[in-house]
Amino acid sequence: MNRLSGPIPPALGLAAGLKFLNLSNNALSGSIPDELRGLKELQEVQISANNLTGAIPGWLAGLPGLRVLSAYENALSGPIPPGLGLSSNLQVLNLHSNGLEGSIPSSLFDLGNLQVLILTVNRLNGTIPDSIGRCLGLSNVRIGNNRLAGAIPASIGDATSLTYFEADSNQLSGSIPAQFARCANLTLLNLAYNRLVGEVPDMLGELRNLQELIISGNGLGGEYPRSILRCRNLSKLDLSYNAFRGGLPDTICNGSRLQFLVLDHNEFSGSIPHGIGGCSRLLELQLANNNLSGEIPAEMGKIKSLQIALNLSFNHLSGPLPRELGRLDKLVALDLSSNEISGEIPADMRGMLSLIVVNLSNNRLRGAIPVFGPFQKSAGSSFSGNAKLCGDPLDVDCGPIYGSNYGSDHRKISYRVALAVAGSCVLIFSVVSLVVTLFMWRERQEKEADAKKAEAGEAVVVEARHVMASSVFIESLQQAIDFQTCVQATFKDASALRSGTFSTTYKAVMPSGMVVCVKKLKSVDRAVVHHQAKMIRELERLAHINHPNLVRPIGYVIYEDVALLLQYDMPNGTLLQLLHGSNNCDGDQEKPDWPKLLSIAIGVAEGLAFLHQIATIHLDISSGNVFLDSHYNALLGEVEISKLLDPSKGTASISAVAGTFGYIPPGLNFSPKGICWIHKN
Repeated sequence: MNRLSGPIPPALGLAAGLKFLNLSNNALSGSIPDELRGLKELQEVQISANNLTGAIPGWLAGLPGLRVLSAYENALSGPIPPGLGLSSNLQVLNLHSNGLEGSIPSSLFDLGNLQVLILTVNRLNGTIPDSIGRCLGLSNVRIGNNRLAGAIPASIGDATSLTYFEADSNQLSGSIPAQFARCANLTLLNLAYNRLVGEVPDMLGELRNLQELIISGNGLGGEYPRSILRCRNLSKLDLSYNAFRGGLPDTICNGSRLQFLVLDHNEFSGSIPHGIGGCSRLLELQLANNNLSGEIPAEMGKIKSLQIALNLSFNHLSGPLPRELGRLDKLVALDLSSNEISGEIPADMRGMLSLIVVNLSNNRLRGAIPVFGPFQKSAGSSFSGNAKLCGDPLDVDCGPIYGSNYGSDHRKISYRVALAVAGSCVLIFSVVSLVVTLFMWRERQEKEADAKKAEAGEAVVVEARHVMASSVFIESLQQAIDFQTCVQATFKDASALRSGTFSTTYKAVMPSGMVVCVKKLKSVDRAVVHHQAKMIRELERLAHINHPNLVRPIGYVIYEDVALLLQYDMPNGTLLQLLHGSNNCDGDQEKPDWPKLLSIAIGVAEGLAFLHQIATIHLDISSGNVFLDSHYNALLGEVEISKLLDPSKGTASISAVAGTFGYIPPGLNFSPKGICWIHKN
C-alpha cells in the first residue's frame, strides 16, 4: 500500500495495453481523467479509498472488457452512468460511500451478467428496478443507507443465486416479497428501518440457508413468524421496533443455531415461554418494551451461553427473581427494570461472575442488596424505585426497613453484641494466624516437591482456573476440546511453540488425542478481555470465513484477565522455521525447493488479497506469521489479532500496533502530532 497524492496522471492513458488499473488506498484527488478512455483493454478499474471528486465518466461504458469497477469510499457525485449496463462483461460494481445521486439505472441488469452490486451510503433515490431479476448470477446486493422508495419488486425471486440482500435504512414500502423464498442460497436478508408493512411471509421458512433475518424498524405486524422456526441455520433474528403481537412460541428456538434474538419494542404479550431454556447457543436476548407478564421462568438459567445482554425491561413481569439466574456466569449486561418483580434479590446472583451492567430499578424488590462487586459498583439509580430495598449502592440504611422496634431492640443487645464480637475477633485472629502458618508451610513443601518432580521429568499439575467464558465454534469439535487442558498448557514452558508480537502459542494435547494450538494474548493486549462482546462477535465472524489461506479460530477461553484463542495445529510450523531453522523444527528438515517456495508465496498473496477485500488490515506480516499445514500450504495467521487489536475499534492501546521490527502496517500514519489510524470499511 502506498500513499500517493495529487491527481490521477492523464499520461496513464498512453498505456494502451493496460488491463488492470489499481490505484486504491491512496490519497489521490481530482476527477477521473478523460484521457483514460483510450484504454480499451481494461478489465478491472479499482480506484477505491481515495479523495476523488466529480462524476463517474460515461466513457467507462465503452470499455468492452470491463469486468470490475470499484470506486468506493471517495467523494464522487452525480448519477450512475446508465451506459454501464451496456458493458456486457461487467460483473462487479462497487460504488459505496460516495455522494452519488439519481436512481439505480435499470440498464445495469439488462444483460444479466452482474454478480455483485454494492451502492450503500449514497444519496440514490427512485425505486429498485424490476429488471433486477434478469441477473441470474447476482449473488450480492447491498443498497442500504440511501433514499430508495417504492416496493421491493417481486422479480427479486428470479435472482436465484442471491446470497446477500441488504436494503436497510431506505424508504421502501409495501410488504416483504414472498418471492425471496425462491433464493435458496440466501444467507442474509436485511430490510431494517424502512416503511414495510404486513406480515412476514410464511414461505421465508423455506430458506434453509438463512443465517440472519433483520427486519427491525418497520411497520410489520401479525403474530410471531413461526415459519422462521424452520430455518435451522438462523443465527440472528431481529424483529425489534415493529408491531408484532400475541404470545411467544414455546419452541422459540426449535433446536436452531440462534445466537441473537432481538424482539424488543413490539406488542408481544403473555408469559415468557419455559422453552426459552432450550436456546442453548443464545448470546443476546432482547425482550424489552413489550407487554409480557407472569414470572421470569427458572429455565432462563439454563441459557449458560448468554453473554452480551439479557434485557426484559419495561414489561409487566411479576413474582420473584429466580435464583437460577445466578448460573449465567458469562452474562455481561442484565436489565430487568420497570417491571413488577417482588421479593428479595437472591444471593445466588453472585454467581454472575462476568456481570458489568445491571439495572433492577422500578420494581417491588425488598430487603438488603447482596454484597456483590457488580451491585456495589453500580449507580444507585440501578436499584432505585424499589421502596423496600436497602443497602449499598442505595443511600438507605437497612436498619429501619424492618419496622419501628428495630432501633430499641438493637440498643438492648448492643453491649452483649459488642462483647461477643470482640471475643470472636480474638478467636478468629488466632485461627487465621494458625491457618496462614500451616498454609505457608504446606506451600513451601509443595514447591519443593514440584521442583523435585521437574528435575525427574514428571509433569507438574496446574491448579484448575475458573473459566469465565469459552466456546468452540465448530460443532464437531465441541466434545473433543477440553478447556482446562488448554488453560493448563499455557503454564508449561515445554508446551510453548513460539512467541510473537501479540501472543505466545502453546501446544495442548486434548484427552481425545486432538492437538490444538493455544494462543495466549500478552498482558499488554488484555484490554480485549474487557470487551468480551466485541471480541466474541469478531472471533465468530472470523471463524466463518472460509478461505484456504487464512488461519481461522476454532474457539476461545477467557479466565481471570487472560484471553486464549484456539486454532488447529500446524504440523510444519511457520515459514520462518522452514527458511531459517528453529528449535521447534526437526534438525534434519530438508531445505525447500523453489516450486514449494513459489507455492507458499502465492498462498500468502491470495490470503492478503482476501483480507483486502473484507477491509482487514493485518498488523504484522512476517514469515513468523505464515503457517504451513501438513501439505505445506501457506496460511496467514494473526488475522484475529489484527481485528481484536484494531485501535480504531478502541479495544487496545495504540502501543499494541507495533509489529515485527521494521514493519509498519498499511493504514498507520505518523505525524508530528502523533499516530493516526486510517481505517477502511
